[in-house]
Amino acid sequence: MAGEPDGLERLWTPHRMAYITGDKPADAPSGCPFCRKVEEGDREALVVHRGEHCYVVLNLYPYNPGHLMVCPYRHIAWYTECTEAERDEMAALTQRAMRVLAHVSAPQGYNIGINQGDAGGAGIAAHLHQHIVPRWEGDTNFLPIIGRTKAVPQLLDDTWRRVSDAWREDH
Repeated sequence: MAGEPDGLERLWTPHRMAYITGDKPADAPSGCPFCRKVEEGDREALVVHRGEHCYVVLNLYPYNPGHLMVCPYRHIAWYTECTEAERDEMAALTQRAMRVLAHVSAPQGYNIGINQGDAGGAGIAAHLHQHIVPRWEGDTNFLPIIGRTKAVPQLLDDTWRRVSDAWREDH
């Protein structure tokens, strides 16, 4: 290796390149990932709770540990397409998710929102989903901006277990 070391540590995350570049592996499943989760087992799909009209799932590419999404079972793209029952259950599950996350990891705040359409920043614009992102003071740094990398200090399976256990305890 040539040159002087720069004194920086490296966080190597090659598995994220396909997500960053938008390339899908040849063996990637087709169809809507949110619709597929309905057919998979809870742990495999990272589903925390299944309600009557909506379910709660961990984000596969979380901004922070405990990043949840509330998704209607129906394949709809726009919030305006929700039935009253879907809308009401999304709201109730969002409140419950906040209580569960408060118990599990004591966040100091939350980002809650729905990105609508490609122009609105929706990663999966074809299937409505609402994000619940727990936040802490100092939880962000230069990595996402400079390195296009997010350091997440907890494995998804550990997060799934903790949140699922707390959800069953009905916090």
